Amino acid sequence: MKRGMTGRHETTTVVGERIHAFLPHPLPPAPSLEMSERRQQLLERATLALGRLDSITLLLPNPELFLYVYVRREAVLSSQIEGTQSSLAQLMLFELDEAPGVPLDDVMEVSNYVAALNHGLKRLKEGFPLSNRLIREMHAVLLSRGRGSERSPGEFRRSQNWIGGTRPSNAHFVPPPPHSVEECMSALERFLHNEGNPYPSIIKAALAHYQFETIHPFLDGNGRIGRLLIAFILHCDAVLAQPLLYLSLYFKQHRAEYYRLLDQVRAEGDWEAWVDFFLEGVEHTASNAVETARRLVSLFEEDLQKIQLLGRTASMVLRVFRVLRERPVVTLNDVCERTGLSFPSTAKGMQALETLGIVHELTGNRRNRIFAYRQHLAILSEGAEPL
Repeated sequence: MKRGMTGRHETTTVVGERIHAFLPHPLPPAPSLEMSERRQQLLERATLALGRLDSITLLLPNPELFLYVYVRREAVLSSQIEGTQSSLAQLMLFELDEAPGVPLDDVMEVSNYVAALNHGLKRLKEGFPLSNRLIREMHAVLLSRGRGSERSPGEFRRSQNWIGGTRPSNAHFVPPPPHSVEECMSALERFLHNEGNPYPSIIKAALAHYQFETIHPFLDGNGRIGRLLIAFILHCDAVLAQPLLYLSLYFKQHRAEYYRLLDQVRAEGDWEAWVDFFLEGVEHTASNAVETARRLVSLFEEDLQKIQLLGRTASMVLRVFRVLRERPVVTLNDVCERTGLSFPSTAKGMQALETLGIVHELTGNRRNRIFAYRQHLAILSEGAEPL
């Protein structure tokens, strides 16, 4: 349905130039979304896919470990959309204080994303509500160091920003003027707490993501926080026990369509086209996450069988293997610390895994070597290669 423009323009002056900033109407949309038969089917398929994703905890030996690596994959993908050139392996090397040949700002930016996500999860577990305060806290962590750290971390912007173009007057889109940001975000916060929201959580997440991206409340980091908001809404509304749904890969693969549909909502009020796209993304992404988990479980079982054929050394090698299952990029010292094995035993266990073709050494050095669980990393890195 084309309702017409979903906000109003406010004419302001920025550095001597007149611009037309867009102020979105508060959610939910009016008139209400048309829930056609096709849209209802999309919603049902997305809901079923999320149910399968939520039950992944029954499939995995330790769901927290899957979340650990999956969060890092999401950090890489979400940051790539913003132009960073870091891979999952490079992030893990950085976390080991070893990132040879990696642009420091890029990998630090991805590491900050992981920290921001983990900060948000910790606060939610403590009972803190999903709110503007939490969003600002996560933003402060996201821009705490490296690129963007001078752009008011943790604060809603006090100056005009824009999307596309070299200045506001020739921009593709100009978000609300700074004096309206607080009011727009307060209205969004009320919607997040179900004030006037007649829709299920998946559609609520679609609407809230659009609204956040349209308000663009920060000077930097809006895209990354806006994508995190989706996972956090579904987690807070008890759709997912763990925040495992991350749409960055889907948005990355359909980037032009994603931006086109956001523009179409603003200009024409076509919420339905955006919601359909979003629901398809949820189904696709949730199904892929389940398939990834199944492939990892199958890989672990296959490699476990190889190790069990080693005879007397199998139990010691298995202890090393369990660490790699949790952390697919490690040093020998890291494995020693996590297993309690001596350095010689750890080195012997890692050598056995290397002989079996399960791990490979990354540095080529005789000392301070770093090992990667090759297939584990390959499965998680699919689609997360630098642009």
